[in-house]
Amino acid sequence: MNSIIVATLRICFRFSLFACALPLLAHANLPASSSVPGGVAIVPIAGVSDGDGKPQTWFGGQPVLVTAFQDQWYAVVGLSLDLSPGLHELSVAIGSESKTQAFEVNPKKYPEQHITLKDKSRVQLSAANQARAAREIAAIRGLKRHWRSAQDTDLAFIVPAEGQLSGRFGSRRYFNGEPRQPHAGLDVAVESGTPVRASAQGKVLAVEDYFFNGRTVFVDHGNGLITMYCHLEQIDVQAGEMVGKGQLLGLSGQTGRATGPHLHWSVVLNGVMVDPELFIREKHLQQ
Repeated sequence: MNSIIVATLRICFRFSLFACALPLLAHANLPASSSVPGGVAIVPIAGVSDGDGKPQTWFGGQPVLVTAFQDQWYAVVGLSLDLSPGLHELSVAIGSESKTQAFEVNPKKYPEQHITLKDKSRVQLSAANQARAAREIAAIRGLKRHWRSAQDTDLAFIVPAEGQLSGRFGSRRYFNGEPRQPHAGLDVAVESGTPVRASAQGKVLAVEDYFFNGRTVFVDHGNGLITMYCHLEQIDVQAGEMVGKGQLLGLSGQTGRATGPHLHWSVVLNGVMVDPELFIREKHLQQ
């Protein structure tokens, strides 16, 4: 059974007082529903139809992407990797009316990944590099919270480079035996110089060379959905430029903290990193 319908049934069963409407089909552009830390919850907004006007939703104080299909509004909610499983609430505004919408987050255990870096300066940072990394992490945190209202957001992504998917999202990472932050993206195993293309249409939010991420491009797809492309050898776009789906952003490489050439691809939704595989159109259609 379609994962969105299953999720809707679960919500209806647990919260029948909301009078949930069960859609006959999943929206063709919705990502796969995975209500776990690091996943995406597809939450039907109860008690409101497409004809009532578009509702506004927030989660953790951050605005959330909302889309409609067959007279039903859905909140597409990004769930952070450190979010506790259990019941959570969206804040919903419909005109002058405000309410909350409950949904459930299930637990998930991610695998461990052990990585050896020959360049130990990328693990044991100097004072100067620590200061640089801290500044860059703060800047990236601000970019992740960026919001640009858009009429239409394409949620059916293409994989940005042709290569084998590796380094899956959420892996608990150890560099030279030392624990680090979980892997907040998806690696695509490609040689240096491989074309890297925009996953969907959008606006280049930022272009930068970071200590950890290397040469990086951020693309803002609107309504809190952002993609990040890291370790590039070459960048062929600039901040503020509008790009189409599949448009060349640059070439893959090994800049920043990387054991070899590859593309690190991240997806940000309402300010948090989520699993990019949930947005891959071909994979979604096969499920």
